Amino acid sequence: MRLDRRMIGLLILTVLIVGNIYIIGIYAPIERTMGVVQKVFYFHISSAWIGMLAFVVVFLCSILYLWRRSEEVNQVAVASAEIGVVFISCTLLTGPIWAYPIWNTWWTWDPRLTTTLVLWFMYAAYIALQGGGAAENRRRFAAVYGIIAFINVPLVFFSARWWRSIHPVIVSSEGMNLDPRMKTALYASIIAFSALYVHLAKMRLSVLRLRKRVETLRENLVY
Repeated sequence: MRLDRRMIGLLILTVLIVGNIYIIGIYAPIERTMGVVQKVFYFHISSAWIGMLAFVVVFLCSILYLWRRSEEVNQVAVASAEIGVVFISCTLLTGPIWAYPIWNTWWTWDPRLTTTLVLWFMYAAYIALQGGGAAENRRRFAAVYGIIAFINVPLVFFSARWWRSIHPVIVSSEGMNLDPRMKTALYASIIAFSALYVHLAKMRLSVLRLRKRVETLRENLVY
């Protein structure tokens, strides 16, 4: 029964991803100024969204861990941080691909780009703190660090609004200035990426739980 549920979940995820690729590639119109390279935008924004979402989970789990000292909560935080770093890496990679034909440069120390790169390093450091089955004191320190590191998440989001930036502001007080079909493609991409995040989180949690069981068995064998 458990296998059936996993297969159904995987099937739904596959349909969402394939459907998303179709919507982006065929349904969404080609932008008149940027051309077909604009379609990278959907993957770029969705990757950034999942990275931010993952770090929100790390923030909430860090608070909960300091309160409850739950190993399960700490595992959720670790899994989410790892996935978040992967998706922020995708954001940093797809950004230059989208921007180069427009800005004529692969990278510029724009506030949005710079704060995103700093965010990547901060959560890579968080993963390092949690590495190798960290002891209780290191997990507490990592939880405190996970709360502090979250400060950079809203900083990334608002950087293009607070400082002079060439990075476009997608969502403003007037909504999104996008063609309706582009909005549909963006929403579909966010939904597909969110489903992928949930699937990856479940897989990673299974691995972390299994590793914990193996460590417990080894300790029992030693003693």
